[in-house]
Order: sequence, then structure tokens, then C-alpha cells
Amino acid sequence: MFHGLSHVAIAVPDLEKAMERLAKIYGLPSGKIYENPDQGVRLCYVELGNTHIELIQPLRADTPIGKFIEKNPHGGLHHVSLYVDDVPVALGELAGREVALIGDGRVGKNAFGQDIAFVHPKSFLGALLEVEELPADKH
Repeated sequence: MFHGLSHVAIAVPDLEKAMERLAKIYGLPSGKIYENPDQGVRLCYVELGNTHIELIQPLRADTPIGKFIEKNPHGGLHHVSLYVDDVPVALGELAGREVALIGDGRVGKNAFGQDIAFVHPKSFLGALLEVEELPADKH
């Protein structure tokens, strides 16, 4: 079902400051900034070979990332994302295994238009899991 790690996401209160810090201190440059109004975030990626770090900043306080930053004003690790071939099919398999899904398994879109959904932390060792459609170029 799973095809590897897509990314590790870190929620940040200020995207540009986070990008600058990763570049200056760790030599990890970030790429282009994207906005995903459906998810209520601004984001960018630090490419690390076959995976990446996603930096995400809320656009609004009423989003999941906005609420996370409210509870964690300095930011922090938000989720881990794993690739699957087909998000709805994977969610069906997981639901059949009594896995708790966020939003009853509602499928959303990431900044690139790929399907995504989330598994509740209580079903993934205390960590929020994003299930992400494997891009066509990785099949």
C-alpha cells in the first residue's frame, strides 16, 4: 500500500524566517513558495534527494495549521507523509483495519493537485499521518 516517505512537515509561524534559518545555519535552501487556499497554508520544500521537508505556515487562524501554531507558537513537527497509489483506495483499506481517519476520510488536494488525506494520530503511534497520491513520475 505505501511506497515510501513523501515528506516530513514542520509548521512554522513565519515561512520566510524559517527558510532563512534552514539555509543560513544548516545549508538547506528552500524552493519556491506555494499557496494552498483549500488547506489554508503557504508552504515550501527543502529537497533532500528522494524526500523533502515541507515548511508550512497558516494563512488563517481557523485552519488546522493555524490551530497548531496557536498551541505551539514557535512551530514544530506537524506530520509525516507517505505515498500511496490511490488515496481513496488506501483510505478504504485503512478504515477496514479500524484506523481512525481525520474528517471521516475526506480527500483534499495538496499544492500540486494530488489527492491527500489524514490518519488520526491515535491510529499512527501518536503522529499525524498524511496519505499522499504518488506522483505520475514516481510510478
